[in-house]
Amino acid sequence: MEKKDNTPIKISSISELHSMLQLPKPLHPLVSLVDNTKMIVHKEFLDRSFYLNFYKISYKFSKNGKMGYGQGYYDFNEGGMMFTAPGQILSTEADTSYCGYTLLVHPDFIRTYPLAKSIKKFGFFSYDTNEALHLSDQEKTTITGLLDNIMNELNTAIDEVSQDVIISYIEVLLNYSNRFYKRQFITRKAVNNDLLSKMETILDDYFNRQETLTKGLPTVEFLASEMNLSPHYLSDMLRNLTGQNAQQHIHEKLIEKAKEYLTGTSFSVSEVAYALGFEHPQSFNKLFKKKMEVTPLGYKQSFN
Repeated sequence: MEKKDNTPIKISSISELHSMLQLPKPLHPLVSLVDNTKMIVHKEFLDRSFYLNFYKISYKFSKNGKMGYGQGYYDFNEGGMMFTAPGQILSTEADTSYCGYTLLVHPDFIRTYPLAKSIKKFGFFSYDTNEALHLSDQEKTTITGLLDNIMNELNTAIDEVSQDVIISYIEVLLNYSNRFYKRQFITRKAVNNDLLSKMETILDDYFNRQETLTKGLPTVEFLASEMNLSPHYLSDMLRNLTGQNAQQHIHEKLIEKAKEYLTGTSFSVSEVAYALGFEHPQSFNKLFKKKMEVTPLGYKQSFN
């Protein structure tokens, strides 16, 4: 039996992707807006993963579509938006067919604009499939209106301001998406509170089982993996819920456990640092003093 090739297919240009999906040549070599119903995937590309060298912003809805990202799949029955940055791995299932639009933007299109730097602040480009943006009817109208504007501009003869106008629309699209994600964090507050409780339990168990001795300090990546979330989504969710990101929550738990060791055991400061997973006591001293405005030794002595 022939072994299946699982090597991701690297796609460097938007024109290359159009050709692979049997679409007409893009109206612009560095930016394209695709009607997903016009895509035709050849059987040799089915159930394969892809490595794209450009940004991909998708609004999709379907009765039977699934899009893979990383280790998971997102079901588009209710519709949603997904954002992927260059270098991320995507995949589709053989029975996937969905409606909607896909905006493709090559980094070279925005390279000389402020957007080239500011686009990195939008953490949702690193979210997983189960963290897609679900839109209300009003939000759908806003997003589809912006996509229509981009399509109209692409269909207009290119002039000296075409790129400025399209990039302006893309910036507005990203800012609205950011606003809608913040709304989603609020409307799903009950679910997110459950996630917060789960995170606290994971951290408590990590310290209580003294996994710090063998695995070191808990990381944001560890927490996200345990909660089946992406690191960026976890931090953004926590920031909207509590005002602190995931790393700050870990630091709070570290300080809490440090105070227990300093007041409830005979451990030296170095032994406390080691028990918490720090490689160097100096790093523990620096973090503790920053958070408590007193050194660990000073804190310990204040209880004697």
